[in-house]
Amino acid sequence: MDDLRMPDPGVRADAGDYCSDRHPRWAAISLSALLGVTLGAALGAKTAMATSEDAGAEVNLYSARKEALIKPLLDRFSEQTGIEVNLVTGKADALLQRLKSEGAKSPADVLLTVDAGNLHRAKEAGLTQGVESATITSAVPENYRDSDGHWVGLSLRARPIIYVPERVDPSELSTYEDLADSKWKKRICIRSSSNVYNQSLVASLIFANGEEATETWAKGLVENMARPPMGGDRDQIKAAAVGECDLAIANTYYLAGMLTSDDPAEREPAEQMAIFWPNQDGRGAHVNVSGAAVTAAAKNKEAAVQLIEFLLNPESQAWYAQANGEYPVREGVEISPVLAEWGEFKADDLNLETLGELNGEAVLLMDRAGWK
Repeated sequence: MDDLRMPDPGVRADAGDYCSDRHPRWAAISLSALLGVTLGAALGAKTAMATSEDAGAEVNLYSARKEALIKPLLDRFSEQTGIEVNLVTGKADALLQRLKSEGAKSPADVLLTVDAGNLHRAKEAGLTQGVESATITSAVPENYRDSDGHWVGLSLRARPIIYVPERVDPSELSTYEDLADSKWKKRICIRSSSNVYNQSLVASLIFANGEEATETWAKGLVENMARPPMGGDRDQIKAAAVGECDLAIANTYYLAGMLTSDDPAEREPAEQMAIFWPNQDGRGAHVNVSGAAVTAAAKNKEAAVQLIEFLLNPESQAWYAQANGEYPVREGVEISPVLAEWGEFKADDLNLETLGELNGEAVLLMDRAGWK
């Protein structure tokens, strides 16, 4: 994803576009069936990896991803290794607080969470430990993992501009910086400054343009908001669809999830939207990760590392990324039909450690700008 290009400045997100001779309709593919295709054929042919040492082994996983979006892979891991995975799911902030409260007595071996900002917070709080693994370093580009080995990206998501084609000409769109222009006054929907996705976006702008210029930009963006920030990324997309604003800033996997939903209340608003990849003539569109880390308190470190390595093999990457509507972090893995329809794009190759390092500055800047 270091230098991907899309052919057109705007890509329409029409559900009917996801049916083709090359790609079956994504919404019709069940996760269990997809697991059978991508993992069953490729992994079932391999000899069992379980050993007498693994018998009775276990690994405890705290996951900010919902059970349905990770459990099939964990079951496959257990089948292959004999290592039982005990899964606890929850919100990212709640899991971090739980790890802090439990301290050295925490049963957690692996933390799986979203956004490099959260992964950096876990590291800074002393909740993770460094890991040396040739398998991890060879599978994941350097800018998508911690330089001290404390965390590694498992999948990628972009945060582009999502707009209503009936009200926005894509020729009007260009960069994140341009969203502060007065032509967008009262036309933008974006969620709260308390959201780590927005904090990381602002951190990337601080790195690119400096703090002063980014604060000026943030004040302009606030002036251009169509309404006070409220709700999540899906709510911004829905608000644009019903005319509360003309464009939204949201992560790609939310739009992908809405387009593939069986619920018309989710799918129909998404079908009205199109994606624009900003900053294609410069640094590229902002991207982030969901990722994993071995906890500082891990009692089963070897099994923990083995699990993370498993989640990075090509077959797991294909399933995990498609199930979550995200881009694989490992190069050369096929993306889902939905994402393929959005075309190639140039991604910002900023080292994602920087997003965590600049998080504090980003939060203070957003507060000064009046971003609620």
